[in-house]
Amino acid sequence: MAKGEITPSEWQIMEVLWASKEPLTSSEVFKRMQGTADMSQRMVRVLMNRLNQKNILGYTVDEHDSRVYHYFVQKPREECVKEKSRRFVDSYFSGNGTNAMTALLQSFPLTDEQINELGEILERSRERGEGSPEKKG
Repeated sequence: MAKGEITPSEWQIMEVLWASKEPLTSSEVFKRMQGTADMSQRMVRVLMNRLNQKNILGYTVDEHDSRVYHYFVQKPREECVKEKSRRFVDSYFSGNGTNAMTALLQSFPLTDEQINELGEILERSRERGEGSPEKKG
């Protein structure tokens, strides 16, 4: 696993924090995860500390109890998904995004609405010049 990469267990914790509008303690994250993940409260604390070391989470110390940390997201979900997607393409498709997208598109049936949405994404990419190497600079 690459340095800074989010593990599947850490991702479960991040889903809770991304869904929250305010910072959460490890106990609050643990309570929200009950029934969805098989992790001890201690494991949640350890993983949240690792996420902090990776600069994915930040924290503030509780003003009434210095043993309590309130964790907040430092890296948005979209950024983490992009990084994970890039590593996936690099690992399984030798960095070839076209081959990766083709494999994914052939693996799932798409509705007309999804096909139209993909068309719009491709058009925006073309307009930004992302598909043309000579436009990059």
